[in-house]
Amino acid sequence: MSTQVLTSVPGNIWKVLVSVGDTVNEGDVLFIMEVMKSEVNHSAPISGTITEVHIHNDQEGVNPGTVAIVIE
Repeated sequence: MSTQVLTSVPGNIWKVLVSVGDTVNEGDVLFIMEVMKSEVNHSAPISGTITEVHIHNDQEGVNPGTVAIVIE
């Protein structure tokens, strides 16, 4: 069963820390958004393998609720 990691706020993607095929543990930071000059970490809700990455470094204008990463 796959789990989607969604963006929680509107902002810009500053840094993506994972790639397809990476193994992550629950709580690992997957990507960091820049929101009003603050960093907002988005962490893995489950342990698993990254199967999809829909965002990239320096991506601007990302809406909340955007599917960013999928973990299997």
